[in-house]
Amino acid sequence: MQGHGVRTLRAVGAPLGVEHPHPTRVEGFLPACHSGSPLGSLERVAGKAVLVAGLEDVDRLCLAAVVDEVRPEPGGAVLALVAVLVRRVGLRWLPAFMVVYLVSLGAELAGTTVGLPFGPYHYTDGLGSKWLGHVPALIPISWFMMALPSYAIAVWRYPGPAHTLRRVALGSFILLSWDLALDPAMSLATKYWIWGTDGPYYGMPLLNLAGWFITGAALMVVFVALRVDEWVRGLSPAWMVAYYGANLVLPVGMCIAAGLWGAVLATAVALAVAWMIARAETRAEVRA
Repeated sequence: MQGHGVRTLRAVGAPLGVEHPHPTRVEGFLPACHSGSPLGSLERVAGKAVLVAGLEDVDRLCLAAVVDEVRPEPGGAVLALVAVLVRRVGLRWLPAFMVVYLVSLGAELAGTTVGLPFGPYHYTDGLGSKWLGHVPALIPISWFMMALPSYAIAVWRYPGPAHTLRRVALGSFILLSWDLALDPAMSLATKYWIWGTDGPYYGMPLLNLAGWFITGAALMVVFVALRVDEWVRGLSPAWMVAYYGANLVLPVGMCIAAGLWGAVLATAVALAVAWMIARAETRAEVRA
């Protein structure tokens, strides 16, 4: 960053490089965000995100970076997540990241070669270099980036070993809900990947939904096996929910821009169903 002076923040939703006509300013930022710190790359943030209630200053800035940098390449969002993880739990998240990367990479390689578990598809060159010429190196990072908040939300709803199956199922469903907007945005509104068959959901085969849930469940099981529960409780629930929502902004916004209202509605309904199921069980437990 450039010194400790006043920084102009770009408004949420404004094009990159275009400042809001009434910019928000932050005096000096924070010492933790200076160059050379884990947050040194998070210079550009969006003004509205720092207003998220209940978050400490550094967490607010990290979330703001997510909102500002939402784009198909998850660089800013990943840096924000890593910064918060390092600050909150040190390096305890690294084993989970590595295993999730390998498991999701394996699923993607199977999908792009034999068509399982998602159906036949291939990635274009829009997401950069690829493993074995098939899967962009960024894709498994994106799986971790959204699987972790999905699992964290499930952990806070279903803590303890007695609720492991419910926790895995809820986390997988929350992760799947993201794809209801992501896939139409990235394969129809844009062409980051192309389906090898013409499926009923904006060109996507229904097998993809099963594949997402199964892969998501496998990632949730990884989190259970590695005892992620022990450190994920050290993260801010408000921040993780907001982080999931901030990353959902990109595909939902793209679907809205492309007029894919069915995808927007499907995503909203899926998340509402997840919320209602969790809330209904909470009420049942209270009555019991």
